[in-house]
Amino acid sequence: MVDLYGKTLNKTEVAARAGALSQFAGVRLMTLGDGLERGMRLLEFRTGSGLRFTVLIDRAMDIAEVEHNGRAVGWHSPSGFRNPALHDYEGEAGLGFTRSFSGFLVTCGLDHILGPEEVPAGNYGYPHRKSVRHSLHGRVGTIPAQLTGYGERWEGGRCILWAEAVVRQATVFGENLHLHRRIEADVGGDEIRLSDRVVNAGFSQTPHMLFYHINIGHPVLEAGSRYLAPIRDVVWAAHAADYSAQGVGYQRAPDPVTGFVEQVWQHEMAADAGGEVPVALVNDRLGFGIEVSTRKDQLPCQYEWQNFQAGLYAFGIEPSTHHVLGNLAARERGEMIWLGPQDERRYDARFRILDGAAAIAQSETRIAAIARQPETDFPTPSGNFLPLTGR
Repeated sequence: MVDLYGKTLNKTEVAARAGALSQFAGVRLMTLGDGLERGMRLLEFRTGSGLRFTVLIDRAMDIAEVEHNGRAVGWHSPSGFRNPALHDYEGEAGLGFTRSFSGFLVTCGLDHILGPEEVPAGNYGYPHRKSVRHSLHGRVGTIPAQLTGYGERWEGGRCILWAEAVVRQATVFGENLHLHRRIEADVGGDEIRLSDRVVNAGFSQTPHMLFYHINIGHPVLEAGSRYLAPIRDVVWAAHAADYSAQGVGYQRAPDPVTGFVEQVWQHEMAADAGGEVPVALVNDRLGFGIEVSTRKDQLPCQYEWQNFQAGLYAFGIEPSTHHVLGNLAARERGEMIWLGPQDERRYDARFRILDGAAAIAQSETRIAAIARQPETDFPTPSGNFLPLTGR
């Protein structure tokens, strides 16, 4: 059954109320036509509950806008949604990523995350290639996907909006990694489901790293917005040397600040009995928020990005396969994921709109039942990067 406009309807009852489901909900393919976005394909999802979001096919099937009843959730940066043909991965000493960095979901990987680094390339068995030079957050986020299908499907009384695609990150004498992505939402629902499968389609032992840069903007983000998370330990803070100089701790947001310098934290999270780690950003004044759920066994690490600079005002939830220490450190600590031929890793995430004070309270209760986060805004980072085993 589908919940639409205060009624619970079956497939026949929905069909009787319009000539096509698209009157209420659906998935539509479009092409952008102007400026830096020209030629970009996107899919627009509408669930009928007020949830609308767009998927950038030509940007790794990442999610651009997310909004609910006209209220924005996802962040837009000044760079816009740049066509990948205009993107220079090697540019600006490895920081070219920032000229294409925008949207609710930006996928980072597939063989590198975090800052620019140069790492050994001996695993590829090509003597002339001594090393691989990686730019910020890896290559995958600006690779166009091959769209394999999209549409609406009824399963009994449930109607699912869906899209699937493959993103290929490959080179000669290097990695051949395929990201198989599926995105779903239910008609009448307030949740986006993401299912990823990363496959080594080559025949060389290949390093693999991944994290989701989930970016939330105003109006969810404003002065007083709260970060809710089952934090077991505050492990690291990029600004620990001058910890409280900007007066912004880990759990409450200020208004936009001119000259604010980004702050990044890593937290050790606890999981619920089913292995999920739910976190949320909530705005109590509006009764509005977003909850993000991932699996601890898939993405054991989690960062928090605070970019409260005026004109760039954003908050990031960042579940990751690896610690914030980087690529070389992962190799040295024995924590790099090495995918053999046809090996694969799976990742699942859910993004749920919190509409109203009751939904926020329910999410807060769920998170607090897993672990109570620190009450102080400035808990002392422990520096305890737990070993990542079973890789």
